[in-house]
Amino acid sequence: MRNPESLEGLDGLLLTGGSDVNPKLYGQPRAAESEPPEDARDELEIKLLKEALARDLPVLAICRGMQIFNVACGGTLIQHVANVDTHRVKARDKEPGRHPAAHSVRVNPGTRLAEIVGAGEHQVNSRHHQAVDKLGEGLIETAIAPDGVVEALELPGNATFAVAVQWHPEDRVAVSEADRKLFEAFAQALAQRTAEFRAVAEKR
Repeated sequence: MRNPESLEGLDGLLLTGGSDVNPKLYGQPRAAESEPPEDARDELEIKLLKEALARDLPVLAICRGMQIFNVACGGTLIQHVANVDTHRVKARDKEPGRHPAAHSVRVNPGTRLAEIVGAGEHQVNSRHHQAVDKLGEGLIETAIAPDGVVEALELPGNATFAVAVQWHPEDRVAVSEADRKLFEAFAQALAQRTAEFRAVAEKR
């Protein structure tokens, strides 16, 4: 049985949404608006993320996943965004894959995210009350909301695929070409790593 605390035998890592990251991990006391922490999850996801980055495995991080990505790289979070009504829009009663957009984001040109979905304005959904504050080491901001909230980041350079978004693309794949392209690009990166691993194994 594969060790659940290791990425051995896997081709990449997907970090999903969920509860708030424990603010002690970025040196802050817990604010009244912050949810109770899940320390075991924080610890496991940071461990797996660092392993994925060290091995240059593809990483896609969504919502909380983007926040844990930033914290794991030494960044900090805003524990409760000022314009929370814009960003914490619930749409769970909508048909899966067809959630409505909540606001726009502007994707920065020259980034991996722009290569995937296109630079400029895109409509996204939104289900968060926390956001990136100080960027983690080596990370760059790749998309921003009209109110200044960081909506995407990535690790440039030699990373095969290390992209994080604050919205939930899985909820709009049936209505958003950009969100479909994001998952397709991640799948392509995984397939590439699989092919590389097989090629190495065949040479042994």
